[in-house]
Amino acid sequence: MKIDKELTSRLVTSQFPEWKDLPITPVALSGWDNRTFHLGDEMLIRMPSGPDYALQVEKEHHWLPKLVPYLPLPIPEPLAVGMPGEGYPWHWSIYRWLEGTPASTSHITDLNVFAKDLAKFLVALQKINTAHGPEPGLHNFYRGGPLSTYDADTRKAIDALKGKIDTDKALEIWEEALATSWDQKPVWLHGDMSPSNLLVQEGKLTSVIDFGQLGIGDPACDLAIAWSFFEGESQKVFREHLPLDRETWARGRGWCLWKFLVVAAGFTKWDGVETHRVWEILDGVINPSGF
Repeated sequence: MKIDKELTSRLVTSQFPEWKDLPITPVALSGWDNRTFHLGDEMLIRMPSGPDYALQVEKEHHWLPKLVPYLPLPIPEPLAVGMPGEGYPWHWSIYRWLEGTPASTSHITDLNVFAKDLAKFLVALQKINTAHGPEPGLHNFYRGGPLSTYDADTRKAIDALKGKIDTDKALEIWEEALATSWDQKPVWLHGDMSPSNLLVQEGKLTSVIDFGQLGIGDPACDLAIAWSFFEGESQKVFREHLPLDRETWARGRGWCLWKFLVVAAGFTKWDGVETHRVWEILDGVINPSGF
C-alpha cells in the first residue's frame, strides 16, 4: 500500500478538519514500521505500514500518558487516534512533535554521559508498576518473552553464514543465552532500543521515541544497544548503571546476535543501517572487546 502525503492529507481533512490547513511533509527518516509525516510545526502523523504494526496504536495511546510522569526524559505525547478511511485499513496516530536528531556518535558530545542517561531512563522505566501491562505477543513481536521464540531463525542464520563468521562461537553465545530465563516479576521494556529512537539536542540525549514494541516482561531485549551502539568505555558505563544480573546481559547479547544474524543472512532488512555496519556490529557481538 502506498502511504503518501496525499493519502495522509485526505485522512486529516476528513477526520480532523481543525487541522486540515496545516502543511503535511514527510519526515526525513520515516521508519520501517510506520510512515511518519510532519503536521504543521508541532505535530506528527504515524501511519502503520502493516497490520502487525497497527496493533500498536491503541496500546501506545493508552499507556504512554500513564508512563510519562515516572520517566526522566520526554516521550511521545498522543494527541489523537485516526480511523481507517480513504482506502487505508488501519487506525493511525497524531502525536506532539519532539525536537531532536536521531542519535549517532558524530553528534553526541560525551558518549559515556549518553550511556549513563540512557541507563537511568531504562532503570526508571523498569521501576514503573506493571499492573495490567501488555504481555509479550504479536503486538510487540514477543519482546520481553523468551529468546526461544527466535531459536529456529537464529540457527538457520548461523548455518547460512558459515565461512563468513565464527559460527561455533555464535552458536555458543546463542545457547548460553537460551539457557537462562527471567525469573523475576515482569518489568516495563521499550522493545526497540535503537539509535533511531533516541533523540539528541546539543550533544545530549533529550527524548526517547517509538514505543510500538512496548510491553512488560524480561528487559533483556533493551540491552542489545550495548553492542549495537556503544563500545569500549561507554559499554561499561551503560552496564554499570543498569542493575541487572549476568544472565540477563547474556540474553541481551543473544537478542543483539539474533537481530544482526538475520539481517546479515538476508532474512530481513533494516533500512537506515549500512551493510558494513551490520557486519561490524555482528563481529562485536561475537568477539566483544573487554565487555
